[in-house]
Amino acid sequence: MGDYVSTNQIQLDLSTPHVIYALLGGFMIFFGVISMLFRENLYLGEPSFALLFGIAMGPYGAGLLIPPEWAAASSTDHGNVVLELTRIVLAIQMLMIGATLPRAYLWRHLGSMTLILAPVMLIGWLTCAGLIYALIPSLNFYSSLVIAACITPTDPLLASAVLQGKYADKHVPGHIRNLLIAESGANHITAFPILFLCLYLVLDGPTVRAAMSHWFLLVWLYQVGLAVLIGAIMGIVTCRLLKFCELRELIDRHSYEAQQVSLALLTTGIATILGLDDLLAAFASGTAFGWDGYYSQNIEESGTPSVVGQLLNVVAFIFLGAWIPFSQFINADLGTTVTRLVLVGGLVLLLRRLPAVMLLHRWISDVKSLGESLFVGHFGPIGIGAAFLSMLANRILRDNADQDQTKNLMSALQPMVAFIILCSVLVHGLSICTFSLGKRIRTLSRTSSSDSQTPEWLNQTRRAEIGSDDIQVNRESDMEKGEAIDHRESLHGRSSPCGSGTHVGSASESVKNVSVAESPPQGVQFPGTESSLPHRGNPLQGAEQSSGHGEVRSVLELHQLKSY
Repeated sequence: MGDYVSTNQIQLDLSTPHVIYALLGGFMIFFGVISMLFRENLYLGEPSFALLFGIAMGPYGAGLLIPPEWAAASSTDHGNVVLELTRIVLAIQMLMIGATLPRAYLWRHLGSMTLILAPVMLIGWLTCAGLIYALIPSLNFYSSLVIAACITPTDPLLASAVLQGKYADKHVPGHIRNLLIAESGANHITAFPILFLCLYLVLDGPTVRAAMSHWFLLVWLYQVGLAVLIGAIMGIVTCRLLKFCELRELIDRHSYEAQQVSLALLTTGIATILGLDDLLAAFASGTAFGWDGYYSQNIEESGTPSVVGQLLNVVAFIFLGAWIPFSQFINADLGTTVTRLVLVGGLVLLLRRLPAVMLLHRWISDVKSLGESLFVGHFGPIGIGAAFLSMLANRILRDNADQDQTKNLMSALQPMVAFIILCSVLVHGLSICTFSLGKRIRTLSRTSSSDSQTPEWLNQTRRAEIGSDDIQVNRESDMEKGEAIDHRESLHGRSSPCGSGTHVGSASESVKNVSVAESPPQGVQFPGTESSLPHRGNPLQGAEQSSGHGEVRSVLELHQLKSY
């Protein structure tokens, strides 16, 4: 007989991975069952709640969610757990953004994207650096540039979570959503070079010429240029391979939809091995993969991208909440206080994008109004991407921590970035809700202020007097004569190709066919079809009774009549 385990041998296993499994699953189930309340009624996504949940379960809350190594100065492999987690989450999200953009979006909107990625980001970077330099006395300007470079790019996870979904579809124009989502994926082409330029300036000291040389040769030509090239090649090859296999029925639907995640892992792995900008390579791969719109059209009705995006958002922001080092926010040696951090966070969110966008919005073709420019200038969320860049910069600085200014930068980098992320997630996560609330208030205000007086424009129109013989309203039409066939009539359970407005007369009459695609949009009526609205009765009821044919002709009879 087998051995039995006695009750005194049963022990609870509260190891970190097991606790993480339970916390992630529990939060996703809880948020999932009430997600309709938050998304459809309050217009709130999962990032804000996941971040707060991570804070509550983290080392400064319940103490249940503590990864193996949190120390910023740790040189062990366990210290890279959060770095690698954010890397792979960002890579998958950026490839998904590139793959699901409209057809050839970057080329057709090159002007707007160039202005957003170049002058807007550069002005925001320098503005943030000036604010940090002015409010944190222990940091020089080069160190301030490093921190500003980490918070300059728009976060792809938070942008996608806020801008995608029914709640954003109702209140944010489609061209603005596409512009901001595309920017969140492509802005690493600017963020990565300026971050390494700042690091070279800090590490090389007064040798600015050497720093610029390293920056141009190593960063632009190798890490950025080769990343774009390799990513684009991998995306094109994978796209053609999928088309080839689909044409020959070698791939099923589920495997087809999972290719974007597989391609993200492959691209990130190869780019990281070669020392390239892996996130930019992932976006380039996704853009090339979905350049012709073939993939996005095939998965348009699929829920795979939204499910994967939701899982990534939940996992990433829970870990981000547990990663925030609250105990390091106040540091007397660095001169960081609560007041200064609040000033930095508030001014960064206010001045990082808004002045530059307002200055250049006339030349940004996708920004069509002052209101849209205000929203684009306001909406630049800071999240997982900033945390990843700060951890990457901290690892590089740790290997060269032989100067006092470098040590000060290492001590201030992650706490300041984390505090600004916290502010941004809470502010930008409520953006759609706030704008929607303001719109509702304006609508109610306009409704309550309206009166029952006749509008001025109506006084200038000609009116039909009751009993007048010289004005005919609702003239007799084919519909009223019973000579119209509803386009909804079907044959053998299938929709008829004959649309509304098809007339059936004698054998000598011509038959006019109007396709369903040419039918008027909802709310637009052709003469004689006033009863065709969904809430009215069937317009053919009276027509069938008054018609000389006795019944509605079938599609086959129409084709026979048409041959006459």
